[in-house]
Amino acid sequence: MAILVLHSESGVVASDEEQNVSAEEQELILEERFLVPNTNSFGHTFRDYSVESERQRDVEEFYRTQHINQTYDFVKRMREEYGKLNRVEMSIWDCCELLNEFVDDSDPDLDEPQIEHLLQTAEAIRKDYPNEDWLHLTGLIHDLGKVLLHPDFGELPQWAVVGDTFPVGCAFDESIVHHKYFKENPDNSNPTYNSKFGVYSEGCGLNNVMMSFGHDDYMYLVAKENKTTLPSAGLFIIRYHSFYALHRADAYKHLMSEEDVENLKWLKIFNKYDLYSKSKVRIDVEKVKPYYLSLIEKYFPEKLRW
Repeated sequence: MAILVLHSESGVVASDEEQNVSAEEQELILEERFLVPNTNSFGHTFRDYSVESERQRDVEEFYRTQHINQTYDFVKRMREEYGKLNRVEMSIWDCCELLNEFVDDSDPDLDEPQIEHLLQTAEAIRKDYPNEDWLHLTGLIHDLGKVLLHPDFGELPQWAVVGDTFPVGCAFDESIVHHKYFKENPDNSNPTYNSKFGVYSEGCGLNNVMMSFGHDDYMYLVAKENKTTLPSAGLFIIRYHSFYALHRADAYKHLMSEEDVENLKWLKIFNKYDLYSKSKVRIDVEKVKPYYLSLIEKYFPEKLRW
């Protein structure tokens, strides 16, 4: 279930201390520009699912429910239903503001409203890649599919909207967070779905692979069907940015096409901003809004079908 929160109207809170990076984290510095912080907004290392805390217990319970319920048949049914895009018509920016109401239950690193994360990601990318405006916009919109939590979109449970994504229709790779809970997923004991390739073939391309349903796949469908002019790498990032088994553990590469391999390079760049830009430092929304409105106008129609 979505957690409703009140959006704070306080101003920007600047950090008093510069973030340092250990020797082990040097590979996460992007062209000596983006410095990876040592800890998340809770004082823990990023994506640490083992820290004992109330937040971590909630996250683990989320993944238990997700792993049990995300089956091949469920995903097929949800894609057919939400692929109709017949819920509402709304602009990109209005959708961004709608996300102010929600906090992601699956995220161990952040408990701020989602618009904060969208702008933190986009602005961090903009600083380091000033000429790649499509990547700035991708940073802004990559999580907009989380509107599935809203009553106007069916108010889906969080396990059907957020969290790490993974292929269904083939074996669940052990690199997926809290893998142990897949034992209760019906597909795990179905010989049609529990082998390395399952219903797929080597090099078939991720575009032909069914992913666990959620905000990533939904926003991809929205962008694609509304005729966005974002490059294929932008659509790839939107669809697979939560596919950590691939871009952190190199799992499922046997299903990738040559185009997937090229787009994965951009996803790995994006992922570091998506993950490590999360902080308590606030963004001046009104200051950056005109820039992002200009990008939305460039790459999308005024209103989209959702």
